[in-house]
Amino acid sequence: MRVEDAYNAWSATYDSDQNRTRDLDEQVARQELQNLRCRTVLELGCGTGKNTKLLAGISELVHSLDFSAGMIEKAKQRATPTNVSFLIADITQGWPVGDDLFDLVVCNLVLEHVENLQFIFKEASRVLTDGGIFFVCEFHPFRQYQGTQARFQQANQTTHIPAFVHHTTDFLHAAQANELKSVKLNEWWHEEDDGKLPRLISFMFVK
Repeated sequence: MRVEDAYNAWSATYDSDQNRTRDLDEQVARQELQNLRCRTVLELGCGTGKNTKLLAGISELVHSLDFSAGMIEKAKQRATPTNVSFLIADITQGWPVGDDLFDLVVCNLVLEHVENLQFIFKEASRVLTDGGIFFVCEFHPFRQYQGTQARFQQANQTTHIPAFVHHTTDFLHAAQANELKSVKLNEWWHEEDDGKLPRLISFMFVK
């Protein structure tokens, strides 16, 4: 199943399914971003909008992209602030926004489904203002090494969503190659992950 089709199918139950990765990502976004103040934000892979309201609260304008029409529709059904706009777009292709427009670009739980990290970082660098921040939070590669990947269950059938393994150094090298400086790296565990490998990894890069 294509990634796009999988997320369209998952959109119906994404918010109600038990999902520690989703819940932890929301906590991480709040902890890492809530004290920022931005004029403009570009949200890559907004999904059902779990982090969109937070971003709207720290900025004047949020432009949220996702390639899943089902996910975008769910995001629009939330109590969405008026300073948010949504657009269906594939971030593995040229982003439909101009250069030097955004103070913050945010990408959460998306890049495991993207093979070419270099393209994503090149586009992020292009659209960021000088001094702008690129925040990335992803499924930890340590978990991927164990064979774990995004999946969901419907009608007693489990769907594994296509994924690519990106090592920690892959993110750092992609940033360096596109004039983005790494200023923060953290690993994260869900409260029920005691004794396990970290679930998520986050990066903060500055242009």
